[in-house]
Amino acid sequence: QVRLLESGGGEVQAGRSLRLTCSTSGLTDRLYCMGWFRQIPGQEREEVATFENTGRRRYGDSVKGRFTLSREGTKMTLYLDLDNPRTEDTAMYYCVAGRSRTCSAGNVDYWGQGTQVTVSS
Repeated sequence: QVRLLESGGGEVQAGRSLRLTCSTSGLTDRLYCMGWFRQIPGQEREEVATFENTGRRRYGDSVKGRFTLSREGTKMTLYLDLDNPRTEDTAMYYCVAGRSRTCSAGNVDYWGQGTQVTVSS
């Protein structure tokens, strides 16, 4: 059974850094796309940063140059470093995985429960 567990959310001041962590279990090999989505109340879920199953990174336009996606390979633990976050980055952040090349919204098979990030001015 695949499990994704996010941690590291909370309140952070705009311009300060925050790291989100996703601990995974049940992912039997590296043939998964993996990464992070977010959802702002009243809006659709948005792809933030994901790995294709080739290892290539994808970033949403709104976070390019500010957020960094990484992972610790042997444990398949994901990280998302939020550098210089803005108030508009306030959202619930979800760890995701899928059995597709890319983790676009329609290709995600597994979702974590989410961790709230609130960026204050």
